[in-house]
Amino acid sequence: MRNKIAYLPRIDQKRTISFRCHEGISEQTLGLLNEKGRQYGLEAIFPFDIRKIDVAQWVNLKCRYGCSQYKANWSCPPATPDINEVRTILSEYSTALMLVGSQNRSDFYKDSNRNRTDQVKYWKGTVSLERMLFLEGYDKAISLVSGACSLCKKCAYPRACRFPAEKRPTVESFGIDLIGTLKNLGIEIKVAMELNETFKYYSIILLD
Repeated sequence: MRNKIAYLPRIDQKRTISFRCHEGISEQTLGLLNEKGRQYGLEAIFPFDIRKIDVAQWVNLKCRYGCSQYKANWSCPPATPDINEVRTILSEYSTALMLVGSQNRSDFYKDSNRNRTDQVKYWKGTVSLERMLFLEGYDKAISLVSGACSLCKKCAYPRACRFPAEKRPTVESFGIDLIGTLKNLGIEIKVAMELNETFKYYSIILLD
């Protein structure tokens, strides 16, 4: 196996995991991810070429103007990397995973305990899959989550984060044009016009 840098023995000691094998992701690992992802409401996980990701400066305008989480959440700008940093970060990866889930609830957009519970579930699910990938040898894996962090009812920003191990940037805070990226991947999307329509959410894990 080439490009071995470090080894992480599994608990059962039956095999050794090699970091940075650059062999992509196996069907077996992808199957395990999908199985675990379903526990968190994910319906699909698939790998794609990092070059399919669209990054644009205008995305930050949507964060600055029209979103209450700007300068109020550790997962959102300006607490997250600027666009130049993002471009550098993405240049260090070749593959990513798209995580897809859905909800069909009329109160999805309301600020409620039920809504926050679901948001926390999706967030923890994405981070859980990231950790699972780390244990499979993908030491560079890092999550870009869907929606602003809701682990706390009110974010401590700018004071220290209460859950630093769970803290991750959102997809949009990375300047990622999600709609453009989905179109690059051949995924058909539409705006939900009615509250009873199915709402789709997307997370990304930068893989290797």
